[in-house]
Amino acid sequence: MAGDHNLLAARRRKARHYAMQALYQWHMAHAAVNVIEAEFRSDYDFGNVDLEYFQALLHGIPACVDELDSTYEPLLDRRLNELDPIERTLLRMGTWELRERIDVPYRVVINEAVALARKFGATDGHKYINGVLDRLSRDLRSVEVSAQN
Repeated sequence: MAGDHNLLAARRRKARHYAMQALYQWHMAHAAVNVIEAEFRSDYDFGNVDLEYFQALLHGIPACVDELDSTYEPLLDRRLNELDPIERTLLRMGTWELRERIDVPYRVVINEAVALARKFGATDGHKYINGVLDRLSRDLRSVEVSAQN
């Protein structure tokens, strides 16, 4: 059973990795999500990727991007348009997962976003992502956060 869980976690990690890149491309190039998805699926091996999760992130976030931005924006120490595009993409992903995927523990959401920020973001971007998503999780997942503390 633990092996199945670890396999799913690894497949989801890759889905988030590709989704972050695809959503960054969507944000920067303003290309259609379907075009970006087709490009990613032809350019990358999705054999060990949770394709459904990738698609949920890639299609779900642009569908409600303004709502996502307004959810985390009050927690920022700067204006939304001053965010690094990687940080903005990761905050959108983390916010979406905290809101829409209650099957994923909030700590997993935060840890995965932080790991992606370490890999792709600015030097201390991961600390910023961690702080914003941690505060946001107290609002969006208050029962779960209380149970963990």
